[in-house]
Amino acid sequence: MKVIKQSGLIIFLIGLGFFVGTIFLGSFSLKQNELDAFLQEKQYKSTVLKGALEKAVVNVEDLNIFEFSSRVRKAYATSNQYYDVRIAKYNKEKNWKEKGKQYQYKISGKPHSLSFTLAKKAGKGLAADNTALMWFLTFGLGILGALLFIIPDVILLGKPGIKNDGIFLNAATNRGWIGWFAFVFLVSFYILLYFYPDFIVNWVFLVDPISLSISGNPGSQWFLYGFLYCTVMTVMAVRMYIKYRHNKYQILRTTSVLFFQIVFAFLIPEILVRFEKPWYDFKNAFPLDYDFFFRWNLEELLSSGGFGLFILVWGTVLTVIIVPVMVYFFGKRWYCSWVCGCGGLAETLGDPYRQLSSKTLLSWKFERIIIHAVLVFVLVMTSFALYTFFSGANNVLGIKTQTIQDVYGFLIGSIFAGVIGTGFYPIFGNRVWCRFGCPLAAYLGFIQRFKSRFRITTNGGQCISCGNCSTYCEQGIDVRAYAQKGENIVRSSCVGCGVCSAVCPRGVLKLENGPETGRINPTEILLGNDVNLMELVNNK
Repeated sequence: MKVIKQSGLIIFLIGLGFFVGTIFLGSFSLKQNELDAFLQEKQYKSTVLKGALEKAVVNVEDLNIFEFSSRVRKAYATSNQYYDVRIAKYNKEKNWKEKGKQYQYKISGKPHSLSFTLAKKAGKGLAADNTALMWFLTFGLGILGALLFIIPDVILLGKPGIKNDGIFLNAATNRGWIGWFAFVFLVSFYILLYFYPDFIVNWVFLVDPISLSISGNPGSQWFLYGFLYCTVMTVMAVRMYIKYRHNKYQILRTTSVLFFQIVFAFLIPEILVRFEKPWYDFKNAFPLDYDFFFRWNLEELLSSGGFGLFILVWGTVLTVIIVPVMVYFFGKRWYCSWVCGCGGLAETLGDPYRQLSSKTLLSWKFERIIIHAVLVFVLVMTSFALYTFFSGANNVLGIKTQTIQDVYGFLIGSIFAGVIGTGFYPIFGNRVWCRFGCPLAAYLGFIQRFKSRFRITTNGGQCISCGNCSTYCEQGIDVRAYAQKGENIVRSSCVGCGVCSAVCPRGVLKLENGPETGRINPTEILLGNDVNLMELVNNK
């Protein structure tokens, strides 16, 4: 079995090597008729842009993606700069008519996204022309190798029961060199995905046939991410099934998040696009779905007829009624641990890193400040967005709504939720985003703390203070402190993952939904770290 695991690891690393190396394959150039068709498709009117692109990429051989991207971005910049000069000239002359005409020739969009769109038309080589072969050498070998590495644990782990032996001696799970390598790889991936999509266009070619079969459209970097997300969750879910095979709660929870991610977050939205309906994830609630009330989204939904109106009503009802009602009866775990895709990735891919979450008082203080600040940020931004949508204005109190949206999208939507939220798994644990940044988690936490039937009950008489519960709490809660006192755990941050209960050797912890009466039950048992005992005696 160990030989199979080692073989699986080698196959996985080969697949990973091919996956990374695919970035550098192929060549990118266009023929004149291909460029003309692209410009007509995009309805670009700038003759300056056409000339610049002809010079940059038409009939130019052996351009790699980095050279192609550089030339295309310069061509777009040259065209926009030309018309900026003309706009400034006509503005100076107060020739408003001619000034207004120039804007139709300017091209808006992020430079690397514009380059990506053209690269999809210009790509040639193994990734673009031999998709099936390259898919097998990348995704195929990666999946096969990972499964060969994981499945032998059915036998190697022995009898059912969670085995975390040596987890703090492993370079992969205790911030060793493997952990740091994984950190660099994940962060690099998210940076490329969000900010340099043209550099990974060869990866997108690999999933084009899958995208065409589901939505009828060629793949984008976001389809690539969705497919990769589901693939990673599925493979790592197999690991969860094996590791927690004795625990029905973990098996059901893993199956649930896998179902909601694959069906609701991936397949249904893509199928909707095939039928010319708006792309929408029906499980994604505001304020996690922070752009739901943005002008562009509201206009798209309202212009989509009855179905768009249904989505608008559903999204509002989900946030205002369904979410708080479900939290009242089941706690925030119903969403964070059973439905949410972010939580699903954290509980599958991130499970090996849960012990790395900080348990310090300082982390808890930062957690409360940051996550509630993000919630306030998104609520203020949304109120501005709604005001400008109904009033027709572009700003509120002199502040441009679009600027606030761009800042939030960059800092929170991209950097925090993506680069940090997932990329930092191997260093800071698997729930960095859920614990410190998710505005929906903050909203759910308020309800769970003050108006919910959910709690984790403890039996202090059986606690042996082994510390497993605190060690493997991904939210940084000192579970042992509650267990020692026999005190119910009622915390805003608890996502009800149930791992504290699963790793307890004495069955001290139990997840329950009960009456609100007696839910918060502070006891008279005092520990040395709770109060200064001598000061307490002297005061008496």
